[in-house]
This record gives sequence, structure tokens and C-alpha cells, in this order.
Amino acid sequence: MKTLPIICTVLLLLLGCFQAFADDSRELVPALKEGGYVVVFRHVATDDSQKDIYPFNFGDMKTQRQLSEKGRDMARRIGAAVKKLGIPVGEIYTSRLNRAIETGKLLSDKDVEPVDALTDSGAGSASAMANPTGGNAKAGLAMRELVNAAPKAGTNTFIVTHKTNIADAFGKEAGDVQEGEAFVYRSNGSGPSAFVTRVKATFWIDQAAN
Repeated sequence: MKTLPIICTVLLLLLGCFQAFADDSRELVPALKEGGYVVVFRHVATDDSQKDIYPFNFGDMKTQRQLSEKGRDMARRIGAAVKKLGIPVGEIYTSRLNRAIETGKLLSDKDVEPVDALTDSGAGSASAMANPTGGNAKAGLAMRELVNAAPKAGTNTFIVTHKTNIADAFGKEAGDVQEGEAFVYRSNGSGPSAFVTRVKATFWIDQAAN
């Protein structure tokens, strides 16, 4: 019967974690309105019927997997929700792949800055996307440097990248990130940004509806 107290303790710890996560989410929008955060998105939903053939041929959209209409609609809805909530968006950095660029533009209705550091570190490999290992240390470091950079005063930085890059930067445990999901970090200006929470794509829409 000694296992029962142990099970109860574990359940209480898990409930505490879920409560902390919920509290973080409820307090997130007021905090973001003040600026000083970095929000790392995985691009929204893509068209599964398309494949990355030569994804780094950036001038040829036919060689890259593109957003689906469902994904575009979700990005527009998130962007409208962010605007309605009064969350100030400053710099928007994206991967050089079009699905990330398009996501960034639809999220913010602003120009974006594509950078090599956010471009798919899995090079379009289906196996890398299915099971990201977080093994690309160079890609992870480059992305963390962007996350640790302080946003412009009174704004939040948006970053749009890929599952593989997120796992490289934050560990393979982050490799379960869903399309449109975001990791939120608070900048401290003098060191690494602090992880706050992660939110599903629908979070922004739900908050704007309240």
C-alpha cells in the first residue's frame, strides 16, 4: 500500500503544474500588452499533398511545401485576435521558407525579416520532422540568440520557424510542437530570456472572444 501515497503525491504535483500553466496563460495577454516578450511560433498548417523537393530553392514555390487554406485561415484569425487584444508586435523574424514567411505576414499584417537561423534545420526531411532529435547544436544556438535578443521597447518580437529548429533550440522534448503553437519567452535584457509558457494556436482566438 506504500505506492498509494506516492501516486497521490505525483498526481498533486501534476495538478500543480497544470494550475501554474493555466495561471500563466490567463496572465499572458496583460503581460504581452506591455511588451518585452519573444513569441516563437511553428508555422501554421501545411498542405500534406505537397512535399519538400528542393526546399532551399527559395525562388521556386513549387519545390516547397506550402500552407493549406486551413492554415492561412488560422494565421489570419490569430493575427486578428492579436490586433484586437492590443498586443504590440515589433520585429518579425521568419524562416526563409515560404510557409514561415506567409505565416509571419498573416500573423502580423507587416513585413517580415527572413533569416537563415530559422530556416528548416531538417532540410525538409520527413523523418526529421516526424522525430526531431534536437541534435543540430549550431541551429539551436543561432535560434536561442534571436530569442535572447531584447525586443524594441514596448513591443514583442515574433519568430516563425519549424519543428526541427524548435527542438534544436529548446530540446527534443519541444519537438512535439504543433502547427501554429507558440512558445513564449520573457526578455530580461542582460541574459537568456526566461520561458513563460506554451500556447496552442487557438489560445489567441479564445482570448479575443472573451
